[in-house]
Formats: sequence, structure tokens, C-alpha cells
Amino acid sequence: MKITRCIDQTDNVRWVVPVGPDRAVACVGSDPFSGLTVGMQEIEVKQWLAPLQPGVIYGVGLNYRAHAMETGAQLPDSPVIFMKPPTAVTDPGRPIRLPAACEHGPEVDYEAELAVVIGKTARDVTVDTALEHVLGYTCANDVSARRWQKHGGGGQWVRGKSFDTFCPLGPVLVTADEIPNPQALSISSKLNGRTMQSSSTADMIFPVAELIAFISRDTTLLPGTVILTGTPEGVGFARNPPLYLMTGDTIEITIDGIGTLSNPVMDA
Repeated sequence: MKITRCIDQTDNVRWVVPVGPDRAVACVGSDPFSGLTVGMQEIEVKQWLAPLQPGVIYGVGLNYRAHAMETGAQLPDSPVIFMKPPTAVTDPGRPIRLPAACEHGPEVDYEAELAVVIGKTARDVTVDTALEHVLGYTCANDVSARRWQKHGGGGQWVRGKSFDTFCPLGPVLVTADEIPNPQALSISSKLNGRTMQSSSTADMIFPVAELIAFISRDTTLLPGTVILTGTPEGVGFARNPPLYLMTGDTIEITIDGIGTLSNPVMDA
């Protein structure tokens, strides 16, 4: 099932199944973690929202072989984990805002990623059982301010990846039963219609199941936790010359079976 959230014409937030550009069928139930069913009421959508508002967002760096090679980095022996705040989440179609703190010139980059949404509490899960804890998947853009990432956080990446609007999610959450193998999905990004990234989740160094097992060691992952699983090759900073997001751009993330997440770019 493909579900998401929206604001209806009475300004209420609703869980829905999209059926058109501005139409949806309302779901019955409080949230997908406790259970939703598709209702009979079709509604007009005022604004599409991110499929969820996560409580915690984990990111994974250098998790595609070709991306690690394009950056000149060695393949990691274990997953490279960082975090983004929930306040970085932004909705499909809403602008990514270039931070005023990036006063030294263009540095904001795009990263197409498969986002995993945990559906039931996971702690010390095995690789074999990890996917049983997944509610579903969505597209993500792990937007990154590269100078802040490399030099503005004392060697930690979090600061450069935490600005407001730096985690677009959407357009829908596809439940896990529709994606039995998350390692067989095409993933791409387009900047102003030009393909920047084009790869497959098969190129992940650490597959989704291994990431969940690793992150959940002695650590409780609650329902609604999001894991961003890394980006393939083709990011802006690795190009010659580098290519960064600018005001007026549109960046699109597309994943097979999920759809396209599109966001314009604006100044703060």
C-alpha cells in the first residue's frame, strides 16, 4: 500500500492513499504503526506532507561502493553512522532553503537515498529478522552543506546535515510487502531535468538488513525511526567542477516502486 499524509481543505492532517495530483482517499485509524485501513471517503488535498514526522533519523555515510570510490575514501569496515534532527524534515514540493550560514559561497549538495521506516520496536535484531521490523520505504534527499560538514563540526558530519529543510521525504510511504527486496531498486536524482545520479540499491556496501541489525545493537529503534541508507555516485561535490544547489533549481529523487520526490531550491 502507498500511504502518506496531507492537509485537507479544513486544515486537518490526514493519513491518506493518493489517487490523483490533488485527490486522496482518507485512511481509517490513528497512524500506520497501530494500523490503518483504506476508507471510502475521497478528499481534496490542500497540501501534501512528508509521509511521516520521524522521532529519530539515522544517516549512513559512504554506503555505496561507487560513491566511496568517487570521493577517494576507502570502503568502510562497518557502517558510518550519523544523525539528522527531525526538524530537518520537509515536505514534497516544499523548498530546500540555502542557509544564510553558508556565507562562503555555494556548498549545498544533494544526495538521493532510500529511507527505511521502522514499524515495530527493534533492539538487538539479527540480520535474518531485521526486515520484519520495517513498516515501509520512502525517498529521501540527505541535503548536505559540505563546508559545514567537513570543517564546521569539529570532524563530525551532523552540523552540515542538520539545517532546516535538509531532509525532504516522500512522496509516499510504500509498505514493506510491496518491496520484498530493498536491494533491487533503481535510484536516481535529476537536477533541473539532468540526471546526476543513476544507480541501484544493489551497490550498497551494507544492505538494509545489516544496517538495521548494526544500529539496533544495544539500541532501541522505536516505530517511526527513519534510517537513510546512503547515496550512490554522482553527488555535486565530487564533480569537476563541483556542482551545488542554487536558488531556482529543482532537485528530484526517484526510486523504483516508490515514486519521485521533487523540491525547489530557495535562499533562506
